[in-house]
Amino acid sequence: MAPSLSTAYRRRWWMAGSAVVENLLFSAVLLGWGSLLIMLKNEGFYSHLCQVCLYEPLSLSAVLMYWSVQSVCLYEPLSLSAVLMYWSVQSVCLYEPLSLSAVLMYWSVHTWLSCVEQEEMLNLGFTIGSFLLSAATLPLGILMDKYGPRPLRLLGSACFAFSCAMIAVSAYDPKILSALIFLALSFNGFGGICLTFTSLTLPNMFGNLRSTVMSLMIGSYASSAVTFPGVKLVYDAGVPFTIIMWVWAGLACLVFLNCFLNWPVESFPAPEEISYTKKIKLSGLALDHKVTGDRFYSHVTTVGQRLSQKHRDVDCSAESIDHRTEPQSEGGMSKPPRRDSKIQKLTNAMRAFIFTNILLVLFGVTCLIDNLPVQIVSFILHTMVRGFIHSCCGGLYAAVYPSNHFGTLTGLQSLISAVFALLQQLLFIAMVGPLHGNPYWINLGLLIFSLTGFLLPGYLYYHRRNLIREKAEQERGAAGLSESSSLKHHSNGQIATGDA
Repeated sequence: MAPSLSTAYRRRWWMAGSAVVENLLFSAVLLGWGSLLIMLKNEGFYSHLCQVCLYEPLSLSAVLMYWSVQSVCLYEPLSLSAVLMYWSVQSVCLYEPLSLSAVLMYWSVHTWLSCVEQEEMLNLGFTIGSFLLSAATLPLGILMDKYGPRPLRLLGSACFAFSCAMIAVSAYDPKILSALIFLALSFNGFGGICLTFTSLTLPNMFGNLRSTVMSLMIGSYASSAVTFPGVKLVYDAGVPFTIIMWVWAGLACLVFLNCFLNWPVESFPAPEEISYTKKIKLSGLALDHKVTGDRFYSHVTTVGQRLSQKHRDVDCSAESIDHRTEPQSEGGMSKPPRRDSKIQKLTNAMRAFIFTNILLVLFGVTCLIDNLPVQIVSFILHTMVRGFIHSCCGGLYAAVYPSNHFGTLTGLQSLISAVFALLQQLLFIAMVGPLHGNPYWINLGLLIFSLTGFLLPGYLYYHRRNLIREKAEQERGAAGLSESSSLKHHSNGQIATGDA
């Protein structure tokens, strides 16, 4: 049975800690696609697509060069050397017998072969999975606003476990089951974003620490790109690929169990909407249901209606109080004006977007440099940008839009980014085709396009300046109104004295 909100509040640190670990291991692991691609190619996924025919005699050097290609067709009777070659590859075009040493050399260094057609198919699967990783957030946001995070998190962990099990099964016979990789990567992307999106509701239970916990959730989501590189280290150490996938599926089942035992059915209210602490302190009293029940909210609504009906009387009373306290204010008792919260939020969002765009430009510059240590820096910058951009957008939504629109806005943002993500398949085809494997011009074009990101902080600066101007005009209007009412009150007092 699902726990209550008060029980979930007592377990909030366990839920937050486990959510960070779960995000690292399951949320957006497809971002480390480069490492998974190597493992899939080594396991022979879509290797049957590769076919190369050789129309000249094969020497030992030719066989070693053939290490990176795929196949062979036979037009002569098979000798022992040709049989041994055929055992490890698909087919070979031979016009003279191969020496036994050459075949054994090839058989010992490589089992599965790769080609451009194989990489295109596997990258198409990654494109579909990454598209679902972003595009699913729009319907997820709507569903989570209606049903809460618990059912979506259960669904996400189940989908991730199913994807790992599907990859493990297809690895047993990749020549026949390679097509399952498309479905597996789709479930992987969908399950990962379910876990990410639901974890973003946990910070509501931490009050003043909400921003810190939110940063941990987003940071763990972005850092999940290092998961597949870590898995590849285990794979290179000799652990079978199928064992890795089955263990990963089992860990996803533990995520399902953790959510089933600890996550409540209700959504986590924001701190300004309810106080978890007060509810826990009143849990032993008989009146706690009256404090947080429907009657309390209806009473508050009724009081609000009464106050709105007596708005004029309240204004008159406030005006009288202002006149009486005016001498004290002039005597130095007035407090400094408070900073407008909306303007401050816009300022913070503007600065955050400027910093993120600078990191994005640096990432584009490092991608142009053909140097391995620099590429490691580019990977770190990519992870930072992907984490910061969600925090920036969340701060902007909090400053400009109502809080109940957060899920829909976040989903819409991810859907738009998913549409752009579909272009990566076309860019990959252009790189391996007309550009002959050189991504320089593609990276340069993306770097120039990323400069348009500075248009948003420029607009935020313009919008903030207009808000400051409107606020100044309102303050001047309020000061003029107060001065005119004061003069009117003074003149009425003189008339009353004259009549007396």
